[in-house]
Amino acid sequence: MKIVLSVLLVLSALPAAAQDWAKPRLAASPRHQEWVQVKNGDRIVQAFIVYPEVKNKASAVVVTHEIFGLTEWVQEMADQFAEAGYIAIAPDLLSGMAPNGGRTSDIAPDKVGEAISKLPPDQITGDLNAIADYVTKLPAANGKLAVAGFCWGGGQAFRFATNRAQINAVLSFYGPPPKPEDMTHINARVYGFYGENDARIDAMIPDAEKAMKAAGKFYEPVIYKGAGHGFMRSGEAPPPTDPAQVTAYEANKKARNDAWVRVKEILKKI
Repeated sequence: MKIVLSVLLVLSALPAAAQDWAKPRLAASPRHQEWVQVKNGDRIVQAFIVYPEVKNKASAVVVTHEIFGLTEWVQEMADQFAEAGYIAIAPDLLSGMAPNGGRTSDIAPDKVGEAISKLPPDQITGDLNAIADYVTKLPAANGKLAVAGFCWGGGQAFRFATNRAQINAVLSFYGPPPKPEDMTHINARVYGFYGENDARIDAMIPDAEKAMKAAGKFYEPVIYKGAGHGFMRSGEAPPPTDPAQVTAYEANKKARNDAWVRVKEILKKI
């Protein structure tokens, strides 16, 4: 796990400005968006929530961010879950961890990964439990819950299922699995989304499959051909100007589209 985190810290040094294209899409959304404060003991967790435009009570999706923190792209993903008909809430797990008690947006981009690496696992679990309790008890919610996460957040979504029994589905996007001995506590159906060109994460899949099977748990990983790590974001970004990057971009775009179809099919069943 330390090796995985070290590599993720390297990724976190990439410029956050590369996600600026998500801002206008988020701003153009017709759905109701707001920031809420959720208490986890003495902590206040800042979270971005988006409501679907539906007439009946909806299932909820907790959206767990990448190692980049709660960026505009993660907020835009929450909006896309809401567009699909779900109450989506994206907690900023760096709430209170910035100078003067701020959150992701108050931390220098090149320091976000370092801040995430210092988050205590129990605090992350507590934050996610508080967020899950909050969103499932909303008047507009039907009580059903899915947890989705990307990269670092994909690992946290998978791990959260070992700590909370009341989860209907986990959508883990290219994140590391939890410890095998903890998998016995999972009640949720776990769905994995991985890129073919992501050997670092893909190397963990066979052992995760064996451990989940031995524990009698449901785990369905899918590897998307030609896609790399982070394809859900990369496949949505504007096309590259460098012709040498077009093939990889097209593979990521296809993987993202195919994965999103799968996501909607999974969530319909919870």
